[in-house]
Amino acid sequence: MAGLIGKKLGMTQVYNDRQELVPVTVVAAGACPVVQVKSHDSDGYAAVQLAFEEVPARKRNKPDSGRFAKAGVAPHRHLREVRTAGLDAEFEVGQVLDVSQFEAGDTVKVTGRSKGKGFAGVVKRYGFRGKNTSHGTPDRVRHPGAIGQGTTPGKVWKGKKMPGHMGDRKVTTRGLQIVRVDGERNLLFIKGAVPGAADGIVLIRRD
Repeated sequence: MAGLIGKKLGMTQVYNDRQELVPVTVVAAGACPVVQVKSHDSDGYAAVQLAFEEVPARKRNKPDSGRFAKAGVAPHRHLREVRTAGLDAEFEVGQVLDVSQFEAGDTVKVTGRSKGKGFAGVVKRYGFRGKNTSHGTPDRVRHPGAIGQGTTPGKVWKGKKMPGHMGDRKVTTRGLQIVRVDGERNLLFIKGAVPGAADGIVLIRRD
């Protein structure tokens, strides 16, 4: 099994086998054609390159069209590469992967792009406590405090938790369980939340 590229549709609730109401994220996963198969002999590692969401003819450019034509696949909007741990011989170019790879109860990891929160201070970004509002504290309640170390080492260490851009980064959530698989509509119902906003692209792999 390689994995699937999908689009996060949103969250809802469904009943599981024990008639328990479970919060789930609905992902439209696949179908994903294989565009390229990489092996240890040719590339030094084993992986497959998957495509998702076919591009309308009016939006296709020549470089992408040639690349997909070589694989015998219509141009798609998204490409992702998935390591196959030496199982590259099980896949071939043009093969289409869908949700039939998964079953209810499988544990997966989902990679997506987290929601962007813009510029944020240390209280919102890292959960700093802030300063007391007593004893005449002026406008420094949500400030990070001192960031240097004095004479030794006399610098601010790289990676210091500071205000800055929050979110909009690659995030992987592991240990998620598939509650239901809808093969007719290529839908996966995954227990809990997955990274990103609605309509965001995610990569689903077995954990």
